[in-house]
Amino acid sequence: MKTIRIIVLFTILVTPCCLRAQHNGKSKGRIDTTEITVRVISEQRKDSVILSNNGQPWVKAARGKNVTTSWFGIDLGFANFVDHTIYTDAAAQAFAPGATDPWLDLRSGKSINVNIWLLSQKVNLIKHVVNLKYSLGLELNNYRFKNPVRLNPKPATDAAIPAVVYLDEEPGRTYRKSKLAADYLTVPVMLNFTIPAKRKVVEVSRKNIRIKASKEFGISAGISAGYLYSARNKYINSDEGKHKFKDDFSLNPWKISYVGEVNLGYLGVYGSFATKNMFKRGLDMTPYTVGLRLGL
Repeated sequence: MKTIRIIVLFTILVTPCCLRAQHNGKSKGRIDTTEITVRVISEQRKDSVILSNNGQPWVKAARGKNVTTSWFGIDLGFANFVDHTIYTDAAAQAFAPGATDPWLDLRSGKSINVNIWLLSQKVNLIKHVVNLKYSLGLELNNYRFKNPVRLNPKPATDAAIPAVVYLDEEPGRTYRKSKLAADYLTVPVMLNFTIPAKRKVVEVSRKNIRIKASKEFGISAGISAGYLYSARNKYINSDEGKHKFKDDFSLNPWKISYVGEVNLGYLGVYGSFATKNMFKRGLDMTPYTVGLRLGL
């Protein structure tokens, strides 16, 4: 009887040790598949970085945002116009007395277009490849004339087509600058096609994980509406010095344009072509712009 008690007691004491050894033996034969997930939040989207047991990282991109917003962008380009004016017509001569074809020729290299975009948004339509893109900004156009062109800020109101544009032919007077500035508050709306960016892990340390994303490439096309909020004629000559006059100079208050852009990753190329004449009467000039886009 005493022997049986000793055997039972020994069994009770040894059993936990055996179970622990058995568990350890199974653990040694099993591969640890634990994964550590680190969340890295980027400006455009959220990414899951997975570190496997062998230390090899990979990126599982989460779903991109359906609406992305960009703040502040700038365009630097050139402004010009296609002149369809028939200068022999009575309307053209009444608006610009004595005008001929070369009168309003521009200095192409000094006729500048600058667009300042306050914000731009892109809305996902189809799998982040087809998007709706719209912006709000200021379109600033400076048309530099080759000739001493001046615009009358106070034309006669009793004329059906008041004289606005004339050429300064004062003997001995020379001009350093003669320009027309036309500034618009502009809203372009475009259909955008984008090649989505690819993302990969390029560096992993104990405290830091760095992700490199390829630049997005794409193309956009649409239409813009601009409202003329400021127009100026500025000139600098030899005896009168510098003068600036503000008026609308019979410019159309609204500018509707076809617009397009090509996103090349680090920068873009843009262009616009108006749908109609920039003047309300007299002259027939269709403005256009082309240049480089930064920040959008």
